[in-house]
Amino acid sequence: MEPYDQSEPDFFLDITSEICPMTFVKTKLLLERMAPGQICEVRLKGAEPLGNVPRSVRDHGHTVLSLAPEGEDASAEAVHRLVIRRN
Repeated sequence: MEPYDQSEPDFFLDITSEICPMTFVKTKLLLERMAPGQICEVRLKGAEPLGNVPRSVRDHGHTVLSLAPEGEDASAEAVHRLVIRRN
């Protein structure tokens, strides 16, 4: 992952209540609306989204800048924040 300067993302998406495959579908729809170079932050949780969404983002040619739990709990069921740069 590339260093991320923690500035405000251009877009925000909460998919914590979604299940696969809708987690990536919604993320992909957001990325399609963004201009190259813009940053989005996606809130997600669950083992499938944590594995599938970052992998699919990379497979579509975008950059994962960071993926980290929101709090102390780093388990798959905790909410994580995924920061993506559209390429």
